[in-house]
Amino acid sequence: MDLALLMHVLVVNAGSSSMKLRLLDDQDGVLATENLPSIESSGAAQLASTIEAMTETAGVRVDAVGHRVVHGGTIFSGPVVVDDGVRAALDRLTDLAPLHQPKSLAALDAVTAVLPEVPAVACFDTAFHATIPPAASTYAVPREWRERYGVRRFGFHGLSHAYCARRSAELVGRPPEGLRIITCHLGAGASLTAVVDGRSVDTTMGFTPLDGLVMATRSGSVDPGLVLWLEEHEHLRPTDLATALEYRSGLLALAGTADMRVVEARAAQGDADAELALDVFIHRLVTSVGAMVAAAGGCDVLAFTGGVGERSPTVRARTVDRLAYLGARLDRAANAAADGDSDIGSASSMLRTLVVTAREDLQIAADTRRLLELVHPT
Repeated sequence: MDLALLMHVLVVNAGSSSMKLRLLDDQDGVLATENLPSIESSGAAQLASTIEAMTETAGVRVDAVGHRVVHGGTIFSGPVVVDDGVRAALDRLTDLAPLHQPKSLAALDAVTAVLPEVPAVACFDTAFHATIPPAASTYAVPREWRERYGVRRFGFHGLSHAYCARRSAELVGRPPEGLRIITCHLGAGASLTAVVDGRSVDTTMGFTPLDGLVMATRSGSVDPGLVLWLEEHEHLRPTDLATALEYRSGLLALAGTADMRVVEARAAQGDADAELALDVFIHRLVTSVGAMVAAAGGCDVLAFTGGVGERSPTVRARTVDRLAYLGARLDRAANAAADGDSDIGSASSMLRTLVVTAREDLQIAADTRRLLELVHPT
């Protein structure tokens, strides 16, 4: 079979509690989609029957499988066809993402068992940020940490940021070259990326996804001295600290809920905790956008994506209002009515302000096709 002619891509996105399957045609049309529990819960038999049902419903076969994998470390700076060597290397990277990598690899193994003859491509959330220059990726920590452990800013959500930047260029009718785009992936996890000429030059998440913005249950950036102080004075174990920062912080810690919709509703009713949570969230977001604008040398496009970015006119409005010094102006009606890809900036705005529907599946499919065409050219 000529792999350069591969068209139908099954995209596999394994999260902490679910596995999303989406079958795309050669024009990126969605032929079938299914959400399953994690592979540990659903089991191999249910996965096999689900994939069979998807292909029968669509009337096509799967020509390639694209997998979202959270961490590529310093080994993988782009998508890669999975073979035994790659699979072993991915396993060795588990320590860098112990909460996410095992889920991705379990899904990869399970789907490969169902479709053993179909090429599988691993697409990494870290890969888009491999272009970040040393000045932005290097921590000022002892050399042996950097050399022995590979400590550096990796960044995450790269598949979402890559798609958002690409789609933003399409929406403003310009090629990526020459554009300075700040992509705002705002969801349960949240991060910003400065994209110049289609390449990531800085991002808010660091060695782990804990860094940067305030999130649903994650703290975002905190003083490392605070963590050391808690460990010493409160005798908290590293696992207790990690659990608190990952699952008991963020909006949940401030407002008692991790759901931004609830936070906004309570804040509108005058709930002091919710008002503070929203203020803290916006403050960290706005100041971090400023840092990304500085890294990019300016801003031509500000793009919101992710569950909160797409569905919260309040977050978008409060953010853009705080960025008036950049010449950002919002069209209030367009912002309130935004549904799907939208331009929400006013005619007088000096930068374009967009809402972009998150479509990691399209980025994974594009990366998968591009790689296989390079590996097996016509």
